[in-house]
Amino acid sequence: MADTDTDPLREAADVMRTVRDRCVWTQQIDHRDLVPYLVEESAELIDAVETGSRDELREELGDLLWQVLFHAEIASRDPDDPFDIDDVARSLTEKMVRRHPHVFGDAVANTPEEVLVHWNAAKALEKHERRSVLDGVSERMPSLALAQKLLGRAAQVGVSSRSTSERDETTRGEPSSEAELGDALLALVAIARENGWDAERALRERVRRLQGEVRAAEASVSDLEN
Repeated sequence: MADTDTDPLREAADVMRTVRDRCVWTQQIDHRDLVPYLVEESAELIDAVETGSRDELREELGDLLWQVLFHAEIASRDPDDPFDIDDVARSLTEKMVRRHPHVFGDAVANTPEEVLVHWNAAKALEKHERRSVLDGVSERMPSLALAQKLLGRAAQVGVSSRSTSERDETTRGEPSSEAELGDALLALVAIARENGWDAERALRERVRRLQGEVRAAEASVSDLEN
């Protein structure tokens, strides 16, 4: 458990600041340089959530937190528009309070669906300058996750993917081109969305099983050779 005599988050921020001051490698890193590390640490956290131990989960959460602290420390030294980790935390707190009026205000939400109504309404007020439901969706998301996100946004404005019969037709035959493969993949993602499944997680889990099969085959070959 944490030591109640210290603030571990503040201590971590102070360590980050000291590293930035004294480490020559860290000093020359900017936001863009950190992107590959952010992607890698996010992936490792996902692995820890889905297949790791509690110790691994705690460690990977810490590694991702380090990325947040790193970005905030870089931002704090920007000559034109500086902000620090306190500004980040303050902004986050204000946003979460706004988006939970049923917790911090007088609104009522007795079901998860009602919670989402409040959340989306508050978010819409914050993002009033956006002209499209697609604004704010990062194209750097993994392709299956991006497709599932975009299908959800499309449904908000009455644009649906193909009908069930059309999707069945798309996924029944073997694609004869890359474009047809894309259609088939999108159709499968649409099926996942309709059933409340996570397409990205489904493929990750199947790939993990494939990894297990490969390792088992390697072990069998090794046993035969020995």
